[in-house]
Amino acid sequence: MKIPATVPPLPKAVDRNRHMAASQAFTWIAEGWRDLWTIPMPSLAYGAGVALVSLAIVCSLMFYSLDFAFFPALAGFLVVGPALATGLYVKSQRLAKGLPVTFASMIVPEKGTAQHVLFVGAVLMGLMLLWMRAAVLIYALFFGWRPFPGMDHIVEMLFGTPVGIAMLVVGIIIGGVFAAFAFAVSVFSIPMVLDKRFDAFTAMGTSISIVWNNLPVMMLWGAIVLLFTLLSLATAMLGFVIVFPLLGHATWHAYVSMRDPD
Repeated sequence: MKIPATVPPLPKAVDRNRHMAASQAFTWIAEGWRDLWTIPMPSLAYGAGVALVSLAIVCSLMFYSLDFAFFPALAGFLVVGPALATGLYVKSQRLAKGLPVTFASMIVPEKGTAQHVLFVGAVLMGLMLLWMRAAVLIYALFFGWRPFPGMDHIVEMLFGTPVGIAMLVVGIIIGGVFAAFAFAVSVFSIPMVLDKRFDAFTAMGTSISIVWNNLPVMMLWGAIVLLFTLLSLATAMLGFVIVFPLLGHATWHAYVSMRDPD
C-alpha cells in the first residue's frame, strides 16, 4: 500500500531560471512608472514619508556629532529599503487585481502575511546593524582609535593617504558582500509572502535562488537601484518622493515576471 506523504509539496511559485535578457530591467522600470502615476497620491505620499524619515535621520546624525555613521547608514538604507517598500508592492498587487487603492490599504498588510513580512524586515535590520558595526571595526583596523575627522576632511582622509585608500577598498568589498546578500534575500521575498503566502524562510531562500539563477538581469537591476538611490541622495532626499515608489512598484513587476505564469 502506498503511504501518502505527511507533508504535501509546496506549490510551484516561481520559475527560478527565467533566462531573461538584462534589458528586461528597463521594462520593469516602465511598468513601475505606470503604477506610480495610476492613482498617484498614495505612492507620492509614501515616497514623501520615506524622504522625510531619511532626512530626519541624516540631520540627527549631524546634530549629535555621529557623522562617522553617515556612510554606513546610507549603505544600510539599501539593505532595509525592500522592506520599507512593502506598501508599494501592495498597491501594484491591488492594481493588477482591479481592487481599490488607498493609503490605508497599502500600510496595513493582509491577514496572515504581517508576521512573515516583519520577520524578513527584522532579518534585514539585523544585517544593517551588523554592517554598521563592521564599518566601525574596519575604521579602527586602519586608523586605530583616532577620532573621526569630520565630514570636512573625509575626502582628504580617504583619497589623500595610502591607508585611507586601502580602507576604502576593503570597506567597499565587505560592504558589497553585505549588500549583495541582503539584496538576494529581500528583493523577491516580501512580494512572494504577499502574493503566495509563503513563510519567511521559504520566501527568502527562493529569492536567493532566483537571483543566483538570473544574474545578468538582477545585476543590472541592482545597479539601477543603486544609481537611482545615489541620485536621490544628491537631491537632499527630495528625489525619494518619486524614486522610492518608482523602484518599489518596479520591484513588484520584477517579481511578477519571475513568477510562474500559471
